[in-house]
Amino acid sequence: MKKLIALLLCASMALGMAACTSSGKQDPTDAPATDAPATDGPATDAPDGEKVEITYSYWGTPDEAASVQEVADKYNAENPGVHVTVMAIPNEEYVTKLNTMAVAKELPDCGIMNEGGVLDFAAKGLLADISSMYEGADSMPLDSITFKSEGQPVAYSAANEILFLYYNKDMFDAAGVEYPSATEPMTWDEFVNTAKLLTLDANGNNATSADFDANSIVQYGCNVDNWTWQLEVWALSNGGRWFSEDGKECTINSPEVAESIQKVADLYLVDHVAPYRPGLEDSGIQSTIAAGNVAMATGGTWNVGTCMNTAEFEYGVARLPVMKNEVTICTGGPQVVFSQSKHPQEAMDFIKWYMQEENSWDSLIATGIWMPILEEYYTDEALTHKWVDNPNFPAYEEFKPAVVDYAMEKAVSTCWYYIPHTNEFIEYLRGILGPVWTGEQTAADVLADGYETLNSIFLDN
Repeated sequence: MKKLIALLLCASMALGMAACTSSGKQDPTDAPATDAPATDGPATDAPDGEKVEITYSYWGTPDEAASVQEVADKYNAENPGVHVTVMAIPNEEYVTKLNTMAVAKELPDCGIMNEGGVLDFAAKGLLADISSMYEGADSMPLDSITFKSEGQPVAYSAANEILFLYYNKDMFDAAGVEYPSATEPMTWDEFVNTAKLLTLDANGNNATSADFDANSIVQYGCNVDNWTWQLEVWALSNGGRWFSEDGKECTINSPEVAESIQKVADLYLVDHVAPYRPGLEDSGIQSTIAAGNVAMATGGTWNVGTCMNTAEFEYGVARLPVMKNEVTICTGGPQVVFSQSKHPQEAMDFIKWYMQEENSWDSLIATGIWMPILEEYYTDEALTHKWVDNPNFPAYEEFKPAVVDYAMEKAVSTCWYYIPHTNEFIEYLRGILGPVWTGEQTAADVLADGYETLNSIFLDN
């Protein structure tokens, strides 16, 4: 998400703003959910003159950690009766660490969670009841970024983050290739053909030339991130699904899903327009387009503020290419209140305050790390201008249709908003996909061989 702060983020949500890490097999101690209705302002149960101390846990990059601390400092200054301490935990250790703390009954009061672990924690009674958080509010977080267990909200993402396409305008100009449209996405074939025109060998030949040398490529035309959770968008685009829409069946072994993964792999194996990436780390944007060696790359909106803001070239944004259906997926690091908290009311007040756009505006939204969670920022042009019309973003007339409108029109929830055990599921999937990226096995064979285990993880309720 998460990647994404949120998810999915360059290290990631994102949410991001996404990343998915295994929670391991350790079962946290069950704890009852806490019914703590939200109020309009912080309430404390500390004796007069004493501050209520709450801890907020967080995962992400060092840059994002500084942003989180800035927001906490602002809250502490405005609320003298409460003091929030930020607890930073590395992304790759986050869920395992929280499991360990749960067993010891030492969970923080609240925090951002790895997206794939939310429903598991909810099922174990480790999340407080936050269903009343927005009771009576004029506006709610988008439904697509609301985590639900048995139809009831258990967490809200702190940001709305989607996947889209970044491209290097300088490379397009040098090749004499027209920029991708901000409103009309390329078909997959058009995307591959464009990537061939932008892939260059050491002698300056592009991948359409008879003299092209695939063994001496100095510039690749594209990178489609194969960080595992992001592959779900291609299954949806190709007419498949990892899980049935009602969440009752694992359908990742379908021909449509296998074909979608194979098409991503073939960008390197067959078309020679993408670099080899083993899919084992969340660094797709940083090591490709941001590094100046790739012309087009898929990534998350969080990359605007975490990677692309320091790019030494002019970049543009466009919608993802389309296999069969136009779609993107959304995510975002969920904010939760842990049921072991001794101060659930203050913890809920803090995360509700935290998610208000005005309280994270300068450090997170205006920088491009977060997208707003309220629908009005996508439908009210004045608010959209307030958000996007600043030097940290590409031009408004490009970003709005390619990202803002795209998020409203074509984004669907990533599977972890309604499916449990996605940490384990995605971790296992990442492990078995290695031979697909090297060409040792086809995606269809890998999914057929691994389906029994994937389905058992899904069914392990």
